[in-house]
Amino acid sequence: MWPTLLSLLSFGFCVSLRIWKPVGEYEKPSLSAWPSAMVPIGQTVTLRCQSDFRLKRFRLFKSDGTSLPELQGYHINNFTLGPVTRKHAGSYTCCGDYWDPHSDPLQIVVTGVFTKPSISAHPGPLVQEGRNVTLRCHSPLFDKFILHQGNSPGHFQRHRETFTGGHAAADFFIGPMTSGSVGTYRCYGSLSRSPYELSAPSDPMDIIITGLSKKPSLSAQGGPVMKPGESVTLICSSKHTFDQFHLQRKGKNLGRLLAGGRDPRGAVQAAFPLGPGTPAHSGVYRCYGSFNHSPYAWSDPSDPLLLSVTGCTTSTCPSTMDPHTTEEARLPQGHSSQLHLLLRLSVAFIYTSILLALLLYVAIMEGEPKEDRTLKSEDSPEEDVIYTPLDHRTLSERLYTPTPLSPMHLSADPSIYEEFDEIQDHAEP
Repeated sequence: MWPTLLSLLSFGFCVSLRIWKPVGEYEKPSLSAWPSAMVPIGQTVTLRCQSDFRLKRFRLFKSDGTSLPELQGYHINNFTLGPVTRKHAGSYTCCGDYWDPHSDPLQIVVTGVFTKPSISAHPGPLVQEGRNVTLRCHSPLFDKFILHQGNSPGHFQRHRETFTGGHAAADFFIGPMTSGSVGTYRCYGSLSRSPYELSAPSDPMDIIITGLSKKPSLSAQGGPVMKPGESVTLICSSKHTFDQFHLQRKGKNLGRLLAGGRDPRGAVQAAFPLGPGTPAHSGVYRCYGSFNHSPYAWSDPSDPLLLSVTGCTTSTCPSTMDPHTTEEARLPQGHSSQLHLLLRLSVAFIYTSILLALLLYVAIMEGEPKEDRTLKSEDSPEEDVIYTPLDHRTLSERLYTPTPLSPMHLSADPSIYEEFDEIQDHAEP
């Protein structure tokens, strides 16, 4: 109770003395934080109260939030807070030696109180000059998001903030893209009931402007088509004296290299070794050039390079000793599909032939008179067997008399006829 009362009396004393002094004789001091007013939980921050006069002793006050007993009394030059906890978050002011008014409030924000949100760039982190990009911060925990721009978490400048009013994603629109819009972005989440307590920073998102210089060229050492196991090295070169080159695949950064030697034409170049080739290396690659004095400003992209690693290695091909490996599995895809087609056509032909033979037999049997048929009963004795003379002329006429056949039912599988037509088309000269 007494430290709080003493703090209030000191605050009133500093202000009350100010009204007895001539206006403008004493300027209010300034309060700053080093290295930053955003302090990760567990670290320290130094508060510095300064004035135009030689201010050596000052009082430090916490105007809202939890009161801190260690702030009571005079401090010389600087005062170090920490290791900070949630109770250190709040607004601070400082007062000089009896006569100075209070400084403007300084907000000390403690980060890392909650888990980090996620950040993404749409349509992507590489933005052409004059285009727009949207940075999206998302987490189901928070109703407020703060976007910061800077190169390190300790030296961020507050860029924008938005209150979603609910647990929804926050979109920050940046553009048209200029050299001042580039850099590393992170977002923080917070709750409206505790504005000085933030989450841990999201993963960094580098926003890069492209198109500020002419494109380099990209080539593959040994050619863009290679066999598995061969060394894959991509060469990025340019007549411009870029300090470094960046290799990309599907928008993903595969690394950067300082410009090395020069090719026979005098262009600077950098070699990106990707290791022994595998089918996973196949894809479209591009490279960019940049300068050290503007690392977030890249050139136009190179023409796309389609790298193809064909064939298979011992780990991806089926073993010839595997009992489950069939001849069909070792055939190319085109031969395998043709084999399936021939087998299906053969089966269809066999079934059709059998059906035609059965229909022909039934037609012959139905056309003969009953008296011409030879019958043999199981219960009749051998002597009751009746032999009928065979009339070759009558049989010949009946065999060659056309008999209407029953209609055939076509297969319900259309693929048989489509594949058959396809084979016929390929067979025609």
